[in-house]
Amino acid sequence: MALMEKLKIFVVQEPVVAASCLIGGVGLFLPAVVRPMLDSFESGKQVPQPALSDVFTGVRVKE
Repeated sequence: MALMEKLKIFVVQEPVVAASCLIGGVGLFLPAVVRPMLDSFESGKQVPQPALSDVFTGVRVKE
C-alpha cells in the first residue's frame, strides 16, 4: 500500500507530470495492442495501385 500512497502524493503534487506520464503510457500501450488486433482481422490487405499514367490522365483531364 505504500506505493499507492506515494502515487497519490505524486499526482497531487505534480498533476501535469502525472498526466503526461499517463498519456505517454497510453501512447506506448496502444500500438503494441491495437496493431496486432488489426492484423489479425486481415482487413489491411493491399489495394492494387493504379498505373501512374492513369493518375496523370485523371489529373490533367478538365471537364
